[in-house]
Amino acid sequence: MELRVLRYFLTVAREGSITKAANFLHVTQPTLSRQLKDLELDLGKKLFIRSSHSISLTNEGILLKKRAEEIVYMADKLKTEFRSMKETVSGDVYIGGGETDAMRQIARIIKKLQVSYPNVRYHIYSGNEEDVTDRLDKGMLDFGILIEPANLSKYNYLNIPAKDLWGVVMRKDSPLAEQATIHAADLIHLPLICSRQAMNQTYSKNEFADWFGENLDKLNVVTTYNLAYNASIMVEEGIGYAITLDKIVNTSEDSNLCFKPLEPRLESGLNIVWKKHQVLSAASDLFLKAIQAELSS
Repeated sequence: MELRVLRYFLTVAREGSITKAANFLHVTQPTLSRQLKDLELDLGKKLFIRSSHSISLTNEGILLKKRAEEIVYMADKLKTEFRSMKETVSGDVYIGGGETDAMRQIARIIKKLQVSYPNVRYHIYSGNEEDVTDRLDKGMLDFGILIEPANLSKYNYLNIPAKDLWGVVMRKDSPLAEQATIHAADLIHLPLICSRQAMNQTYSKNEFADWFGENLDKLNVVTTYNLAYNASIMVEEGIGYAITLDKIVNTSEDSNLCFKPLEPRLESGLNIVWKKHQVLSAASDLFLKAIQAELSS
């Protein structure tokens, strides 16, 4: 199975047409059709459902598309890393993380590095812990920023000296908007929009669950989310109250929403992680050293 053929396959899957894909790839239609048939023979599975005007993927084709995207992505990433092995540090650093104001610290470090290393590029991927660690484990990310609670056992990590404050985002016309803080008793029976990660009770240490204590089972969770922006839309549309972190959702004077912290105060720590025994590219190693220097100062 050659990378070239996988690229052909992905192009056909994207274009939905042999003719369009052949034009895009600058190959003849018979050549492309033959390559795809050889791929199907090699795998022993039918990958496409062909009609007179279009082409779509079978279930096996959908699986191959997912794996082919990962393979091609990793191959391109590897090429970039080897090209960057010069005296002048260049290349790409891939960072994933949840929505957190601590990303400002990462941005400031990147800005400092840009002055001396303008040929290093940074790619930011947003997602929850499950999304980020999945991409880390597959080698698609170099670093992840994880909001506690999180499972750090598989990774090297550095603690980021910042805390994210938990609270409730609500409409400004909500009765609770008059309160300075929100207690657990205030939330019982209200329609709640909660982070899936925060609600995960499989962690050995989950301060969020501990904060609610025996009231956790009484919560009326109507929606869960992994990115707070989507949760804020749910709040604006009157679905419920979002339990989330401060400074993530727009709660400015122009917004219809406001943020009220939990009482007692609840904060989550943050860690930047990378795979154990990972060989970092020159650009990623540079970034890690900058992070270590910044956090130790």
